[in-house]
Amino acid sequence: MTSTKTRAIAALVVTSMLVSACGASNAENARQGGILNGGGITKGDVGTVLGAAGGAALGSRIGSGSGRVAGIAVGTLLGAGLGREIGASLDRADMNFYNTTQQQALETAQPGQTLPWQNPQSGNNGSFTPSGYYTNNEGQYCREFSQTIQVGGKSERAFGTACRQQDGTWRVVNAN
Repeated sequence: MTSTKTRAIAALVVTSMLVSACGASNAENARQGGILNGGGITKGDVGTVLGAAGGAALGSRIGSGSGRVAGIAVGTLLGAGLGREIGASLDRADMNFYNTTQQQALETAQPGQTLPWQNPQSGNNGSFTPSGYYTNNEGQYCREFSQTIQVGGKSERAFGTACRQQDGTWRVVNAN
């Protein structure tokens, strides 16, 4: 597998894990007042959709004509399966550790400084390393970053860009 394909798969996995925090079960949303307010969407559901989209995008880069269609179909199926598995693997506590570290790193870390996170209960862990600041076309402060997430002994690395929002929080605007 080429380095580009490996990075793309890592980005798919990490993106699925990050966004999967938004999807919690009805009972969990009801107990914790989650943003979905009992909408019935699970972390696995979100991971499946994101994985399928990422897999389709990767599959579209393979072959041409009917080969490209087959690549998209296979990529969609594999991505959906992988996304569901990864999306279901990080729990809310993991995401809290991750999100706290991400926000702290983007706001205060020096360029190239790595901040680690770990959930002592699950053993899942990772790190977040931002680059220097720059201003985008909309006037927002942004930073590129690299991140590593280890779940169940499997480590994945991805890269992206996050920009500071008006409320002072940072939002990932691009992951690859």
